[in-house]
Amino acid sequence: MDLRFRGEIIHWRGPSPYHYVAVPDPEADELRAASSLVSYGWGVIPVTVTLGGTRWSTSLFPKDGGYLVPIKDAVRRAEGVGLGDQVSLRVSVAVR
Repeated sequence: MDLRFRGEIIHWRGPSPYHYVAVPDPEADELRAASSLVSYGWGVIPVTVTLGGTRWSTSLFPKDGGYLVPIKDAVRRAEGVGLGDQVSLRVSVAVR
């Protein structure tokens, strides 16, 4: 599964503060439909993400019926993006 979408970088102050991009509803629906094939537990989905020229491995986190893509500090620095910026992401999910 290969998804492409745009979203705003947000900050979540949960137990582990981090920056994320929320997966839009249509793509989140696709992920939910495939989650039993790709999740390794708790609804977390391993993915490879590309933002600009930076590619990294991470996991999508379920939140309020959707998913959040973690955006690492090193990625934000490398791509010159920050809180509130709209970014284009490519998210690749591998079926286990």
